[in-house]
Amino acid sequence: MSRDAAAEEASLFGHAPVAPDATAAYGEHPDQVVDFHLPRDPAGPAPLVILFHGGAWRAPYDRQHVAPLAACLAERGFAVALAEYRRGPAPGGVGGSAASGLAGRWPETFDDIAAVVDRVPGLVRELGLGGVDAGRVVLAGHSAGGHAALWAAARHRLPPGSRWRLPTAPPVCGVVALAPIADLAAARALRVCSDAVDQLLGDRIAARLPLADPAALLPTGVPTVLVQGGTDVDVPPQVADSFAAAGAVAGQPPRVVRIAAVGHFPLIDPATAAARTVADEIARLTARSSPS
Repeated sequence: MSRDAAAEEASLFGHAPVAPDATAAYGEHPDQVVDFHLPRDPAGPAPLVILFHGGAWRAPYDRQHVAPLAACLAERGFAVALAEYRRGPAPGGVGGSAASGLAGRWPETFDDIAAVVDRVPGLVRELGLGGVDAGRVVLAGHSAGGHAALWAAARHRLPPGSRWRLPTAPPVCGVVALAPIADLAAARALRVCSDAVDQLLGDRIAARLPLADPAALLPTGVPTVLVQGGTDVDVPPQVADSFAAAGAVAGQPPRVVRIAAVGHFPLIDPATAAARTVADEIARLTARSSPS
């Protein structure tokens, strides 16, 4: 890791934890929870950002490191649902063992991503979170969470019979994916995050890749923004570029915001200008969908 990349990571993880305003379960597993961060003085009904954290689908990395960004977005006037989901090790693994370094679970990780998007608007109503516009939703995520957001927006493109398929596109304003593992085939070729994609897909990669890869599910018809640091060594820009190229071929090129001299972590570090760019991109999508 370069000195700059190490400093960026230290800055992000140096933020104090931020407690949510409310937490709700969307399932029975301990990881099936969502933290809500709410704006203090919203000017009107606040758009809802469903936010997925990264960490290469590995158990040691949970939602807490993205809580400062969630709080920052709430200060910008968004309601944020920061989702947890099941990650590695695989079922039966022992916490703290070598298995804890494995990435993701099939199919549980995908079950949870789908359930979050399906259930969060209802949870807003069940919790009585007034001032939240659960009909104006943006999906967002960082790294593996960027993959989650892109994949969740593409479930209507899954083949009939898939357990996650939706009949139509999800009712969202769009997706803002930050340094996303957006093209799984490209990420596999680059061995991103120490072969995390292969670990996520398990022992049937060829069969599962077309169901899990957002780049293989284009076009979605959902407005899509990729925010990518130009010096990212964790999820290199080539991964976002490959997704963008696939989108262009499919007739749906995404908006790509490339930030020069920025690595992987500043995109979710509220102390940076890059994080302000992320908030601006979310605001741009919600503004397009505001009632006239």
